[in-house]
Amino acid sequence: MNVSTDEVKKLAALSRIELTDDEVESMRGDIESILSYVDTIQQVKLPDGVAPSPHLELTNVMRDDVSPHEPGMYTEKILQQAPKRKENYLQVKKILG
Repeated sequence: MNVSTDEVKKLAALSRIELTDDEVESMRGDIESILSYVDTIQQVKLPDGVAPSPHLELTNVMRDDVSPHEPGMYTEKILQQAPKRKENYLQVKKILG
């Protein structure tokens, strides 16, 4: 696939990248190489019954969004390990004015 220098300059402008003329030529070659590789990959024929991606048939493998234990079940254990506490909260040094 042929990529023009104007297209590379437009991409550079959209990306807010300044390129010299030498860099534009080098980048043009790199982009052509990448697009050629992608084109080659797209032409690969898959066997029948094989999904193009293993992620297309993804099912939810996460647990239901429920609480695994009672609220506050571990609060006292955590607060006992804190250097300072105020009622049911950790007490920390004030750092904002």
